[in-house]
Formats: sequence, structure tokens, C-alpha cells
Amino acid sequence: MTYPPTRRLSTPEFIALIAMMFATLAFSIDAMLPALPEIAQELTPQTPNRAMLIIVAFVFGMGLGTLVTGPLADSFGRKRVILFGAGLYCLAAVAAWWAPTLELVLAARVVQGLGVAAPRVACLAIIRDLYKGRDMAKITSFVFMVFSLVPAIAPAAGQVIIWFFDWRAIFLAFVLFMGLCILWLALRQPETLPPEKRRPFRFDDLREGFGEALGNRIVQVSILAQSLCFAMLITTLQITQPAMEQTYGRGDEFPAWFALIALLAASASIINASLVQKVGMRGMVRAMLMIQLCLSGGALFYWSLDGTASNVSFGIFVLWTLGIFFQAGLTLGNLNAIALEPMGHRAGMTASIVGAIATTLAALGSIPIAQAFDGHPAPVAGAVLIAALAALGIMRFMPPPPED
Repeated sequence: MTYPPTRRLSTPEFIALIAMMFATLAFSIDAMLPALPEIAQELTPQTPNRAMLIIVAFVFGMGLGTLVTGPLADSFGRKRVILFGAGLYCLAAVAAWWAPTLELVLAARVVQGLGVAAPRVACLAIIRDLYKGRDMAKITSFVFMVFSLVPAIAPAAGQVIIWFFDWRAIFLAFVLFMGLCILWLALRQPETLPPEKRRPFRFDDLREGFGEALGNRIVQVSILAQSLCFAMLITTLQITQPAMEQTYGRGDEFPAWFALIALLAASASIINASLVQKVGMRGMVRAMLMIQLCLSGGALFYWSLDGTASNVSFGIFVLWTLGIFFQAGLTLGNLNAIALEPMGHRAGMTASIVGAIATTLAALGSIPIAQAFDGHPAPVAGAVLIAALAALGIMRFMPPPPED
């Protein structure tokens, strides 16, 4: 059943628009990956691993922004919050383009993350405003199907920009891309939350939501497990390009390999949809974590025997990286859904709280793991093995689903 506004976009245009808005998130992360060597050389030549913080700073800011974007969108309307967040994102991108030091670039990236939280959260609210039930699920599936193509092409786009200009021009590309998206949104998409349905923004509501959500065992376990799983993904994003360049001498091939990994990992959503009814969300998470233990343990075992940059070692690295991406597709969504099971009366606020805490903890937790990169992925794989084991242990405290 649908609830249309005064004027509705055609379904293909609506899907394309929302997918483009979501794409700003993936583009803002993945397009920066080919730039890490240049950023390290220019801004932090003595400690090149610090360049990886470009990724973490953005994710950290996004986590903070996720906490308040949902309630703000409920109070001031979807479009107004998205446009404000997009403007903040663009201003921060310009600041990062100008910034002469790594510290200022990182500060700008945090603000960029704060801004991008608006389309990340409010666009989902727009879908919920317009569609219900199976219609909503179908539209969301199509949106994320289109969105899943962005990580495959973003590093290549970043590499092309570097070839013709320099790494700083990527930030101007962010402004251009976001500018086109918000122009499309402003001109074509009507506001979906009428004034009479808006709720005043109150910090008391947020405090009460925190207390109720964090007092629930299912939510607690979901947040901790999700933080560890997301930290593994963020860490892998940070070290994939440096490992391909420093360990295996394949830096020029990075965009192609990353595109292959992203495209293969996109099938995780299809696999999850076909198995989750049989296995259950908790079963899917536990199974994927056990697979990750095997992948990381096997990779560590081989790399302990062969520390060279052989073709076999590179193949294992690609397989291990693909496993991390698959894990994200089979755990993060399920853990988020599990957290909402007992919180249906506060689903929107709980989603914001869970997303904000898990994303922020994951960003902070990934920093020491990624900084352990020493030119070979083995130390990071060891940390991922420990994180997967910890997440699996945490899942033992997960209460059964309500229907059990």
C-alpha cells in the first residue's frame, strides 16, 4: 500500500534519484582509496599509515551525524535536512581541498561525514513515507542494487581524476556530484512529510530512547557485534590499496581488482535473501563469522609459511578481502534488523542510535588495527581473526528471537 504526496516521481526516476543520493556515501569513501599514496607522500611522509585516517575520519563523522539526522528529519522535513546536510558536506569538501595539513583535511572529513549522514538517513525516511510493506522492500532492493555498483567504479573514477589533475581534485568532484544530486532532489522530489505530521525535536526524547534501547540485551549485543563486523570492513578498506601496492606491487591494478571484489560481494544481499528465512538472522551472522575465522586463520597460516609476494599469496589476499566484504553484506543488515526486533515502538530512533554507536565504535576500533599494517596484510588479518572470534563470542549472549 502506498501513500503518495501531491506529485510523485515515476518509479524509475525515484529509484535513480535515491540511489544517487546514497551513492554519495560510497563515492566519498572509495574514490579516496587510490589517493592514499599521494596523500601520504605530500602530507605525512614520515608516517604514511596516517593517510588511512582519511577514511576513518569520514566514517566517524557519519556515525555522529546519524544520531541526530533521523529526529531532525522528523521535525523539519526530509528535504530541508538533506539539503542542509548536503551543503555542509560541500563546504567541508572545499575545506579539505584547500587544507594544507593532514590534521585540517581530517577535520574537514569529519564534517563531511556529518553532512552525508543526512541523505543516508533521510532518504530511507522518504522511502518509508511513500511505500509500505512489500512495495517498500521492492523499492529499497532496487535502490541498493543500483547503489552496489558505485563501489565498483568509484576507485577507478578517483584514479582518473588523479591522472588528469591531482588527489585534491577528488574533493571538487565530491562537490560536483553532490551538487547534481541535490539539484535533482530540489527540483523534482516533493517533500514527503507534511507539516501536520512533524514532531518537535526534543533532547528528552533522545535521552529516553537511549535509555530504553541501551537497556535492552538484544540491542546491546547487536551493537557490539555490529561494531566489530563494521570495524573489520573499515579496516580492510583502509589497507587494501596499500597492500596491493606495497606488498604485491600491483598498485596500478587496484581499481580493477577492487571493482571485481565489489561486484562479487554485491551478491551477498541475494544470498542473504535466499537463506535468511531458513537459517534465521542470528544463524546467518554466526555462520558468516565462523567462515571469517576459517578465512583469516587460513590466510595467516599460509602467510606464515610464505611471506613473499607470490601469485598464490596475492590470490589468498584477494579471497580474504572478498570474504570481509561478503561478511559485511551478510552480517550488518541482519544485526541492525535484530536490534529493532524488541523496539518496534521506537524503530526510527533505535535505528539512529544503533547506527550511530556502531559506526562510531567501528571507526575508532579500526584505527589501531589499520595502523598495524607494516607492508604486509598478515598483522591486520590477525586482528580481524581476533575481532571475528570476539564477535562470535558476543553472539553467545544474544537472546533468542521473540517468536521463540
